[in-house]
Amino acid sequence: MISVFEYLLELEKEDDSHLGRILVLLNVFAGIEGKKEIKGLTKLAKLDFLLRYPVYLERAMKKVHQNPERVKIKEYEKKNVESKMVRFKYGPWDFRYRRFINELVGRGLVYIRPEGRSIYLGVTDNGRKIFEALQNDPWHDDIISRAKIINSNFNKSGTNLMKFIYATFPEIGSLKYGTKI
Repeated sequence: MISVFEYLLELEKEDDSHLGRILVLLNVFAGIEGKKEIKGLTKLAKLDFLLRYPVYLERAMKKVHQNPERVKIKEYEKKNVESKMVRFKYGPWDFRYRRFINELVGRGLVYIRPEGRSIYLGVTDNGRKIFEALQNDPWHDDIISRAKIINSNFNKSGTNLMKFIYATFPEIGSLKYGTKI
């Protein structure tokens, strides 16, 4: 019999949940017409941090004087260990982001647009179709709702998001680089 801990470790190895979450973020930030982009992996990582850790999102909502109850955290999420990030130079990070983005690009769901030293991440028409299907599945309601909350309250530059996260969650800044959050 597999323990809950072993099951959660296996979930962490499964990329589909991470790919889906990133696709949701990119779609929500793309706007109604689906044309807006997220500038850089740093910004994506900070947005994903808030989406992955609803307890931190709830605290962030309090910091910006918004109703934290909108996050609607379920009891089992309060000590979620399913998707760990690490403390990195520019804040929370997952070393698999490049692989995740490359996989989404390879599947034709996301595109990368380089501009100078920056990259912009956006969704393709196929990525929008997948997102529309996810919106019709109640299983994804919480993550889509939280992504919308993040978009309406934390759509800042990557640098400003990093500063906000370190100011709001000082315990993250005190961790050594590479330490799991």
